[in-house]
Formats: sequence, C-alpha cells, structure tokens
Amino acid sequence: MENIEKINSLINGIVWGPFMLSILLGIGIFYTIKLKFFQVRHFKVWWRLTFLSMFDKSSRKGEKGKISPFQAMATALAGAIGTGNIVGVASAIALGGAGAIFWMWIAAVFGMATIYAENVLGMKYRTQKNGKYVGGPMYYIEKGLGQKWLAVIFAVICTVAALGMGNMTQANSVAGALKNGFGISPEISGIIIAIAVGIIIFGGIDRIAALTEKLVPFMAVLYMLASAAVIIINIKAVPAALERIFTEAFDLRSAAGGFMGYGMARALKYGISRGVFSNEAGLGSSPIVHAAADSSDPCRQGMWGMFQVFMDTIVLCTLMALCILTTQSDVSSLDGIAVSTKAFESVLGNGGKIFISLSIVLFAFATLVSWSYYGEKSLEYLVGTKPITIYRIFYAAAAYAGSVMSISLVWDISDTLNGLMAVPNLAALILLSKEINYSEIKSTHQLSR
Repeated sequence: MENIEKINSLINGIVWGPFMLSILLGIGIFYTIKLKFFQVRHFKVWWRLTFLSMFDKSSRKGEKGKISPFQAMATALAGAIGTGNIVGVASAIALGGAGAIFWMWIAAVFGMATIYAENVLGMKYRTQKNGKYVGGPMYYIEKGLGQKWLAVIFAVICTVAALGMGNMTQANSVAGALKNGFGISPEISGIIIAIAVGIIIFGGIDRIAALTEKLVPFMAVLYMLASAAVIIINIKAVPAALERIFTEAFDLRSAAGGFMGYGMARALKYGISRGVFSNEAGLGSSPIVHAAADSSDPCRQGMWGMFQVFMDTIVLCTLMALCILTTQSDVSSLDGIAVSTKAFESVLGNGGKIFISLSIVLFAFATLVSWSYYGEKSLEYLVGTKPITIYRIFYAAAAYAGSVMSISLVWDISDTLNGLMAVPNLAALILLSKEINYSEIKSTHQLSR
C-alpha cells in the first residue's frame, strides 16, 4: 500500500505539476488568441445564445430519445459542480492565499476557450448508436487523429476515474455531509445513495438529464442567494477582500529562506490547479455529454461549454471566496469544509452548517450521477453495450462502498486519474486545432465587430 501511495504521489506531481498546468493554461491562451478573445469580446452573443435562451421552453427540449443543448450543459455543469466549489476554493485560499482566486479567474477565462474547442470537436466527430448521439475525446482522437490506441487509453482512464473521483469520493462527501449536518449514519446514507443512483442511472442519459436540468438551476440559485446574504451583511469588507485577491496574486515577497516571488508562485499553482479541478476545462469529460445534445450547431454547443465554466468558476467559486474572505474565516487553523462552514455560520448561525451540508449533498450527488454517464460511454466505447447493465449495478454498489469506508487513497488516486485524462485530450486539442476557427462562429452567428 505504501508503494502504491509513493507511485501515485510521483505521478500526481507530474500531471498536476508546473509543466502540465502550463500546458493547460497555454492551450487556453492559444485558443483564446485563435478565437480572437471571443469569450470576452462577444460576451453578449454567447450569453444570449445560452443563458437567455433558457427562458424559451422550446429550446430546452430535445427530440424524443435525445437531450436538449440546455440539458447537456446542465448535466456537464452537474458533473463539474461538486465539492471543488466548496472545499476546493477554501483549500486554494489556505494553500495559495487569497491571490489564488485571481489565478482561478485567469484559468477560467482561458478555460472557456479550451472547453469551447473540446465541445466543438466532440460535436464534429460524434456518431449515432441506437438512435442516440455519442461522442467525446475517444471519438475525435480516433477519427480526427487516427490514433485508436490513444483513444483507448483515454477511455480506460475515464472509466476508472468515473468510479473513483466521479463516484466513491462524491458519495463519501454526501455521507459525511449528511452525518455532520443531519446526524444520519453513513451506513443508512450509503443505502439511500446507492438506491437513488441506481434508479437514476438505469434510466440512461434521458433520466440523468431530466434530473440535472431541474437540480442544477435549483442548487445554483440556492447557493447564490445564501452566499449573497453573507456578502451583503459583510459588504464593507468586500473592497478589502478584493484588494487581498489582487495584491496577493502578485506577491513578490520571499518566504523565509526561500526565493523571491514565493507567494505569487503558490497563488498561481493552487489557483490554476483548483480552477481546472473545479470546471474540468481540458480534462475531456464535458464533450462526452455535450456531444449527446440534440443540436446541429457545434459552435453554439461550444458556447454552452463557455457558460458552464463561467457559472462554475467565475460565479459560484467567486461567491464562496468572497464569503470566506469577507468573514475572515480563512484566518484560522481550520481547513476545507470547516472554513466554508465557519463563513456561513458567522451570518446564518447553525443554519450555516445545515446550508453547507445541504450544498455538499446536492453538489456531490449531481456530480455522482453525471459522471456515471462519462464512465458508461467510455466503457461502451471499449467493449460495446452488453456490460452496461453490470456496470450500472457496480456503479451503484461502489457508491455505497464510498459512503461507508475511509477513502483517502481513493481521493489521491482519483485526483491523479483526473489529471491523466487530460494528457490524450490535450494532445488532440493541439493536433486538431485547425478544426477550430473564429470565422466559423462569425459566419454561423453573424457577429458584429
């Protein structure tokens, strides 16, 4: 076991190290330039075609047996919104200082271009099986690059990662939140989670999408309202919090006995890594579900990906960061969930603890059911549809196991697998960059200069 931990630690240090993070950020910068800063210059365009279109009921429904573009985004956002929006933000601040939030923003802005490219490729190279669209990195790696072996590697890693990071770790978070907030034992929670997951995933993407299109808006609004209450009550502390974010992002002071710019280096490292962990831009998970959308417009589906990253990191992560910083909850020996809980308890009292517990339950459960689809489609790519029923049973059973056991090693290995997913996906994003063009968006959506 000790050897496994050492090997995993070594690999993790590479896939989440400076080199890989630089590539992730670099690809985002490359596509931002290639798309002429589309996510910033044409904010009104993609906002109108995504968020504002949600109020048109006809645009929220796909053909029978297919999911709508909104449902695809909701499912992808459900997969991205998880404990990273609560624990990830708190740990980013604890490890990298308030300046880490600035670099999370930077990662998100460039990540919007990366996820746009992923989703466009997912749409262009998708195929139909049993009347449903299927796609993702394994398909554009095989068809676009002609590298079946690399597509297989991605699919294998994604299948295993779905059981770990997408399932057991999220189930463990749900069980822990139910115990801390409501006194429910993990054994009982595990049974409830396993049954609920089974009921949903046996309905396939249709049932998963039907859940996420209702759950994601609900939990996002609930989260924003509670966060706004904390921030408004501490509104006078907002300028100081923002000042900390910007000044600590470029902290060039040296640590004792260390090197100049140590503070900035830590802020940059943890801001980018936690940002990518939160919104999943570049990992290759998002295109799997976006490719299933009942849409013939790759560009617009790519914009739904932009909206996904914007909501996840720019909106939700920023709200949590301001809650923590304006209440000065980070100035303590607490970490992770305890820091976030303290921020909300300072305003909502015991209700703050209940709110954080409820948020973790909703966020983590949404991630859990969404990642079942990622794992299922990856397994289907590898061996066909015959073992899918067995996979779903095993997935529900793994949710129970994750609820009742200590899974610190599973967390660590899953984090490594998430990073490894990005390797073949990033290779495809680099080599298929000719497929992504600003002129295609402009001609399709008649952008003004």
